[in-house]
Amino acid sequence: MKKKDVWVISLGGSRIAPKKGKVDFHFIKKFEVLIEKHPDVKFVVVTGGGATARNYISALKKLRQGVKKQSEAGIAVTRFHASFLSRIFGRKANSVIPMNMKKVKSLLRKNQVVFSGALRYRKKQTSDGTAASIAAHLKSKFINLTDIKGIYTENPKTNKKARFIKKISWKNFEKMASGIKFKAGQHFVLDQDAARTILEKRIPTYIVGSLEDVHSIVSGESFKGSLVSG
Repeated sequence: MKKKDVWVISLGGSRIAPKKGKVDFHFIKKFEVLIEKHPDVKFVVVTGGGATARNYISALKKLRQGVKKQSEAGIAVTRFHASFLSRIFGRKANSVIPMNMKKVKSLLRKNQVVFSGALRYRKKQTSDGTAASIAAHLKSKFINLTDIKGIYTENPKTNKKARFIKKISWKNFEKMASGIKFKAGQHFVLDQDAARTILEKRIPTYIVGSLEDVHSIVSGESFKGSLVSG
């Protein structure tokens, strides 16, 4: 039997519950259909915390709790999102949420799609960093599915003059990411830790804003997002 391709997807929490914690069930259904279109491919989907996590992080900050406690609250939300999606995807997905790399690999042998949140607390890391580490561990390609088209010179939501970047080297992307000050629940296409991992392990990384583009990438077709590579 031919070994199945494996793709790691970092699914931003902003795609799961984009507004005030309301779940985007239309998006989730389309995501399920996307997985069904690729029965010969396996996926590890690392879910982010999005606005829901940032709400709890903001509350903890106001209560003068430290960055570690803020991050741990965010991690809990990512794991809840993973558990939520695994229930929807049923038999083709894992019922137990992994807490380490070994468990991710074990679950991948039994399931077409493995949903995971952040695996453990690590200083200055978000779920994107977790996803990049899993991609490195599995030696797979990496897709970051976020709520913008791809990489921009600045945040396109606040600066209409931000320039879209179709392709960027691992080194230049790491330089861009490292120039942003880390904070728990940060909102950037990939965190600093993820940028370092994809540079060190030379992981082809796709940053896109639509499920159609994810389908195109997995199918080996042209897409509209950004590519980070050599």
